Amino acid sequence: MENGSVSLGRALWAFLLAMLGSATGQPLGGESVCTARPLARYSITFTGKWSQTAFPKQYPLFRPPAQWSSLLGAAHSSDYSMWRKNEYVSNGLREFAERGEAWALMKEIEAAGEKLQSVHAVFSAPAVPSGTGQTSAELEVHPRHSLVSFVVRIVPSPDWFVGVDSLDLCEGGRWKEQVVLDLYPHDAGTDSGFTFSSPNFATIPQDTVTEITSSSPSHPANSFYYPRLKSLPPIAKVTFVRLRQSPRAFAPPSLDLASRGNEIVDSLSVPETPLDCEVSLWSSWGLCGGPCGKLGAKSRTRYVRVQPANNGTPCPELEEKAECTPDNCV
Repeated sequence: MENGSVSLGRALWAFLLAMLGSATGQPLGGESVCTARPLARYSITFTGKWSQTAFPKQYPLFRPPAQWSSLLGAAHSSDYSMWRKNEYVSNGLREFAERGEAWALMKEIEAAGEKLQSVHAVFSAPAVPSGTGQTSAELEVHPRHSLVSFVVRIVPSPDWFVGVDSLDLCEGGRWKEQVVLDLYPHDAGTDSGFTFSSPNFATIPQDTVTEITSSSPSHPANSFYYPRLKSLPPIAKVTFVRLRQSPRAFAPPSLDLASRGNEIVDSLSVPETPLDCEVSLWSSWGLCGGPCGKLGAKSRTRYVRVQPANNGTPCPELEEKAECTPDNCV
C-alpha cells in the first residue's frame, strides 16, 4: 500500500513537471504554437509609393525632398513589442520616428534579447532617397521567434512612420511562402506637428500611436487631410518571400532596366488623389472711389493657399467688386 502511494506521488510529480515544462514553451496570450521546421530565411522588400500623384498636398520637393529612412526590424517572440497601435512608444522608437536615429532603439532590442530571450535576430535595409523606390534585406526566423516587426520613418515629418507590428510568418506547421502588405502612415504620438515640414513641437503629455487617415487628424492644415477620400491610398508596401535553402538563389532588387520596368508598371496603377483649391478669407473692402453724385465701386481680394491638382475643385474668383457711395468724391 505504501509503495503504491509512493508510485502515485511520483507519477503526479512527473505529470506536474511535464505540464510546467510545456507551459514555459508556449507563447503568451494563447497564441498558436509554431511547429514549422527549425529555421526559415526570408527576403523583405520595402516599396515606397509616396508619389506627388497619390499625395499631392504639401508634397515635399526640396529641403529635404520626400524620402524614406533606413528600415530597422527584428524577428522576435510575443514577449517583445517594437511598437503597437494605441500604445505608447519607447524612447528608442521616439528617437527613430522624430530624427531617424537608430542607436537607442537598437539598444532596446538588444536588451530585450538578452533579458527575455525574446529577440532572435535584427535586420536592416538601406534608406530610399525618394518617395518612390525599393530597398531590401534578408532575415531569419525561428519557431519560437516567428514574429516580425519593423519601422521606416517618413522623411520629412514630425514623428510619422510606417511599419509592421508582430506579423507571424508561421502558420501552424509551416512557414508562409509569401506575404504582401499595404502600409499606411502612423503618428508616434510624440510630436504635434501637422505638416511634413513642421518645426519640433513636443506632445505633452505623450500620446499613443495612431494611424493617420484622410480625415484624422481632422484639421485642414494636416498634410494627409483629404476630406473627399474615404481612405488614403497605401503610402508603401512590404513583401516577404521565403527563400530556398541556398541564399544565393535570392537576387535583391536593383536599379537595373528590369526593376525600372516594374516601377513604370507600378506608376500606371498609382491612384490620382484629387486636391481641391483652397483660398484665403476675403480681405477688407477697399475705399469706395468715383465721381461725386454718382455710384462708385469698391473691391476686395483673396489669394490661393493650395493650388488644385488631379482634377480637384478649381479655384473661385479671387476678386469681388461692389457698388458704393464714394467716400471722397472727385
